[in-house]
Amino acid sequence: MSELQWTDAAAVDDVPADDVIAVLVGGNEVALYSVEGNVYATDNICTHGHARLCEGFLEGHEIECPLHQGKFDVRSGKPTCAPVTEAIRSYPVKIEGGRVFLSLG
Repeated sequence: MSELQWTDAAAVDDVPADDVIAVLVGGNEVALYSVEGNVYATDNICTHGHARLCEGFLEGHEIECPLHQGKFDVRSGKPTCAPVTEAIRSYPVKIEGGRVFLSLG
């Protein structure tokens, strides 16, 4: 098993508590979520209707798509509410030295 490769995505302080932001990492637009002191990362585009999730509503561990109100669990990317049926990609996160690192592999 190969070791994960980590890419610097943002400063921890740039991710507001209990909110979501978008960042460009390795050519991918990624949504970073801060929930209860933990940071999670997923693709930023909804799998149902090409909307940016960073413009949606974060409640607990669920992000609501601003287009059709489908929801995803930010911890896993799994859909939690119709009309969404396909998961979004989620990424491993580590915090080190006040920075958020993602494994995009």
